[in-house]
Amino acid sequence: MIKKTTIDQIFETARIEEVVGDFVAMKQRGVNRIGLCPFHNEKTPSFTVSPVKGIYKCFGCGQGGNAINFVMEHEKYSYPEALRYVAKKYNIDIEEDQLTDEEVQQQSERESQFLVLNYAKEYYMKTLLETEEGKAIGLSYFKERGVSDEMIEKFELGYSLDTWDAFTKSALEKGYKLDYLEKAGLTITNKKKSFDRFKGRMIFPIHNYSGKVLGFGGRILKNEAKAAKYINSPETDIYEKRKVLYGIYFSKKAIILEDNCYIVEGYTDVISLHQVGVENVVSSSGTSLTVDQIRLVKRITKNVTILFDGDAAGIKASLKGVDLILEEDMNVKIVLFPDGQDPDSYARSVDVDEFKQFITENARDFISFKAGLLMDEAENDPVKKTALVREIVQSIAVIPDAISRSVYIQECGNLLSISEQILINELNKLRKRKANAQRNADAGYDDVAPLDYIKGHPSEIGGARQEPIEGNAEPQERDVIRYLLSYGLEKISFPEEKTEEDEENNDTKGEQKVEEVEIEVARFIVEEIANDGLTFDHPVYNNIFSEYEKRVLKNKTPAQDFFLQHDDPKVAGLAVDLIFSPHELSDNWEERHHILVSSEEQTLKKSVERTVYSFKMAKVKQMLLEKREAIKDLEDGKTRDELLKEHYNLEEAKKLISRYLGRVLSPN
Repeated sequence: MIKKTTIDQIFETARIEEVVGDFVAMKQRGVNRIGLCPFHNEKTPSFTVSPVKGIYKCFGCGQGGNAINFVMEHEKYSYPEALRYVAKKYNIDIEEDQLTDEEVQQQSERESQFLVLNYAKEYYMKTLLETEEGKAIGLSYFKERGVSDEMIEKFELGYSLDTWDAFTKSALEKGYKLDYLEKAGLTITNKKKSFDRFKGRMIFPIHNYSGKVLGFGGRILKNEAKAAKYINSPETDIYEKRKVLYGIYFSKKAIILEDNCYIVEGYTDVISLHQVGVENVVSSSGTSLTVDQIRLVKRITKNVTILFDGDAAGIKASLKGVDLILEEDMNVKIVLFPDGQDPDSYARSVDVDEFKQFITENARDFISFKAGLLMDEAENDPVKKTALVREIVQSIAVIPDAISRSVYIQECGNLLSISEQILINELNKLRKRKANAQRNADAGYDDVAPLDYIKGHPSEIGGARQEPIEGNAEPQERDVIRYLLSYGLEKISFPEEKTEEDEENNDTKGEQKVEEVEIEVARFIVEEIANDGLTFDHPVYNNIFSEYEKRVLKNKTPAQDFFLQHDDPKVAGLAVDLIFSPHELSDNWEERHHILVSSEEQTLKKSVERTVYSFKMAKVKQMLLEKREAIKDLEDGKTRDELLKEHYNLEEAKKLISRYLGRVLSPN
């Protein structure tokens, strides 16, 4: 268990914009930063990071939290894993209390699989560099391919011995359980016999976005008819092939810097390009691109360049991936290498400047590339040419941006000598057909924010939300908690109350100066509500208010961070929702528009009073409703009289609160 002092140090050191910036490309907007949300598909940025408050919030899907929450959600880490990740980023030494046997047993399966995979990575690396077979076969292969020692170390390449169970035996001897070896896809058990999945193969570890090993790719060197040249780890709890790109961990910074991502086919293509200094490159690992992989790239750049070798059949099969990229509203170019060359071989034959120059000179937009490729097949056959035109228009039709579609239609018309209007008609027909299909589909991605978030309310916090009913005080409860969280430590002033003795001692002849006393917002709210014996119906609101009540009485008003970093995710999530506002006036608003807008901070006293008394009014109305219902159901005269008296007192209280609210809301 990580010590509390270490956890506090991690939270104090971590900068939300730096942690999130490792995963999401963001632009400055006022005091905040904004980018595309990594938790749902969106085309307009609504994901906002506040460096000042140390939190993030997506106003599209509602996801929000602090730096540790972000790593947990994005990487699917446990709380300790996320703490260790951030600690490593900031070179913070982790101090841990000794775990009990029970705590050791409670370690998550995911964490156990990560540990097993990390051991496997180190085992394969050691086998490559330190065993005779590893050096003679594995290391020789890499050297023949021109892979440097630096790249072997950087990409953590390895080798698996050509024996049935060398790795499995080693892992079991080290205390790793066979169950986790199987779940991580490292060992196969068949008829009570266990053997290594990657026996006799070169090993390419596959890392996630933050650098943890999720699985492995293995290349066989023998010419065996029944054996696949490459095999990957199977799908596991932590490895989903469609969501992973080989090399993304090593390439993400260069992709952000270059604002462009090269996509290649194989592992060695990525390694060779890194070796010559071209680092903004990832691989789909020999499979077709998926939407999840494309969105992974989209977080950090909208520009993609696909590098193809000269295999025409492979190129045609990969063109579907181009349509997926276009559908995500990204810019795509294509580079075709000379016959017999691929990114790996070409990178090894030239220096970095020549390679980059070749890419620049030969990058073509998808229209001209696709037209050139398919026109060779169509030749002078009108039927084939018609099919070609339709195929190109189908690609244009998936582009979300209307202006981009128009430009591509013009280019297509000029290139193929076809009427632009005919192409527009075909495009509209395709888009209408797709829209109808989406409307009729039983399921699909909903790009609209949940209703609760549109209204400004968190969805499903502390359980299902009730439908609004007469006497429901949830909005007022929410406002009270928002003021506690946002301004609890701020101070507001009130006239000092005078005793009768003070009044007698006053010099009535002279003008008396009204003295004011300062009080924390949190104390004012807590005392006003607690003294009236009022409570909160919403369980999470009630938990937060109870924390304030307990600590204010001890003169230890909690800061925002206490709730933003709370152990209860519902409390932490609600704190983010209430503290984070999507709208802020720019610093030069008044100067530019000559309009003075009073901020909440400037009218804090009046705002707090209004909020507290609106809460009281809502509670009184709630109690009045309950009394009326109780009176209807009663036949006992005595009890009925008591309830009527209570009802009368509540009506009087309602009038008093109403008059007070009238004074608070008055502009004077």
